[in-house]
Amino acid sequence: MSAIETDTTAAKLEACGITDPGEVHWNLSRDELIERAIADGDGKAADNGALVVKTGVCTGRRPNDRFIVEEPSTRDDIDWGTVNVGVSPETFDRLHRKILDYYTGRTLFARDCYAGADPSTRLKVRVVNERAWHNLFAGTLFIRPEAAALADFEPDFTVLNAPWCSADPVVDGTRSDVFVVVSFEKRLVLVGGTQYAGEVKKSIFSIMNYLLPKRGVLSMHCSANVGKGGDVALFFGLSGTGKTTLSADPNRRLIGDDEHGWSDNGVFNIEGGCYAKCIKLSKEQEPQIYSAIRHGSVLENVVMDDAGHIDYDAADITENTRAAYPLEFIDGAVIPSVGGHPENVVFLTCDAFGVLPPVSRLTPDQAMYHFMSGYTAKVAGTEAGVTEPQATFSACFGAPFMPLPASKYATMLGERIAKHQATCWLVNTGWSGGPYGVGKRVNIHHTRAMVTAALDGSLTAAGFQIDPIFGFEVPKACDGVPAEVLTPKSTWSDGAAYDRKAKELAGLFAENFAMFKAVPSNVVAAGPKG
Repeated sequence: MSAIETDTTAAKLEACGITDPGEVHWNLSRDELIERAIADGDGKAADNGALVVKTGVCTGRRPNDRFIVEEPSTRDDIDWGTVNVGVSPETFDRLHRKILDYYTGRTLFARDCYAGADPSTRLKVRVVNERAWHNLFAGTLFIRPEAAALADFEPDFTVLNAPWCSADPVVDGTRSDVFVVVSFEKRLVLVGGTQYAGEVKKSIFSIMNYLLPKRGVLSMHCSANVGKGGDVALFFGLSGTGKTTLSADPNRRLIGDDEHGWSDNGVFNIEGGCYAKCIKLSKEQEPQIYSAIRHGSVLENVVMDDAGHIDYDAADITENTRAAYPLEFIDGAVIPSVGGHPENVVFLTCDAFGVLPPVSRLTPDQAMYHFMSGYTAKVAGTEAGVTEPQATFSACFGAPFMPLPASKYATMLGERIAKHQATCWLVNTGWSGGPYGVGKRVNIHHTRAMVTAALDGSLTAAGFQIDPIFGFEVPKACDGVPAEVLTPKSTWSDGAAYDRKAKELAGLFAENFAMFKAVPSNVVAAGPKG
């Protein structure tokens, strides 16, 4: 659908305060947006057909520049603190006016879309951009409505995205020139000062993480796929831990790669596309993702030569090179992206200490402990300033996007695991044989073999041994994986050094978990014994 509208557009945009824009391009097609982005000098076509763009100074999310407006309706619900930082309604209004003034006379690209594949809980989202490629990104990562649904589309939330409209920290009360601010009462999201498109998708995810639990639906930072027999698996983890890579399995059908809800009916995708890290991407190791990057997809901050060839190994701009592509670009993807209740729940961690087993089975109590802990390492490039892996704890494997207390999400997950008798696993995609700088990343082929064996049940048949520090059930054997790989201490040249590092990590777990209050004693006792 292509149109440059005037009268009808004015009414649609006035609701969010936009009264005097220039031309407004409404719900342009992928091809039209690609052509416009190239014509405007914002992108170039690669030899695989993808649109290649750069995001300027911001090549990752800016979590310290994310705010939620403190309003009467949300003041008592939000888990305020260092992650969910409040701002006053006056600050929001000042930034809102700044964007509205900035939009005056400018060409805009507007798009109506959905967040949530389940019609009963989906969110209607309107995204307004000043550049064509950002609008293409929004149309890729959110769910695209049928044409008939656009005629009377009334958004639940509107995102005003103005990458070149910067804040003045002194005047505007922000921490920098970047701002991502959500007002639940005004149903508005303001994104300014950053060209990084991921801020738009994650702001809507944060909103869903506030709204869905209030409707009895668990929102989750996870990927999901389904086997030939209909068995659904979830993969929780922060960016860089393998959610996208491991869920893109040629032997299973992809439901989604990053954001999902779990209702009484089963699992559903919140998005309509995928946003994959593509540093060191290869056709051999990640064939589905490699093939999905084609005309209609967007490549961010990759290195491309004059002939249009992409060097996926190059990190000249950032380690956080990204590919955004529609879900249907993955062969066999589930459309609409819904599935049944999960039989397996996998927690992914990138262990920079190199002491966690590459795969282990968790008891229900251990699952709750590690879900609330959310241990991993931030990998280079995902956030501004991160240049090498940093050990961190991110509650629910997604604290930057969780407005409610971690215990709310953990309780809901625990209830669903118990009700549907899901088996829980912890998979380490990080280091083995030593910590970062000494050991090596766990071989992706070994990880795939272990995940496959966990999901098809063969890993259980091999038997387990208990890790003396972390208490995990560690499998004794797995087809296609050397036996010594399964026991991390066996991969270290110095066993005593392993013991010291493992106890150090166990201590960090205990120190972090102490911040959670009123946690059942059986969950606390399920932590490591350092």
